[in-house]
Amino acid sequence: MNVLIPSQLTTYTDGATRVPAAGATVDEVLIDLDQRFPGLRFRVVDEQDRIRRHMRLFVGLEETRSVGRALADGDELLIFGALSGG
Repeated sequence: MNVLIPSQLTTYTDGATRVPAAGATVDEVLIDLDQRFPGLRFRVVDEQDRIRRHMRLFVGLEETRSVGRALADGDELLIFGALSGG
């Protein structure tokens, strides 16, 4: 599976904006990424295993708020950082 990495997290991936990862759920993919890019998962998921408020995760075109979301062959996980300002 390919994972789209937002610009604010590319410091963890040595500048890569798309990286391969393995896993049957969103969380397994994030754990796989974190093993190669330590600290990345914590920027996306909090201590209670909830997706952080300012992060948006999509499996294909469908947003998910659950790290337990199952993934199928051919799915792509897209991670976005929500924009804010005032």
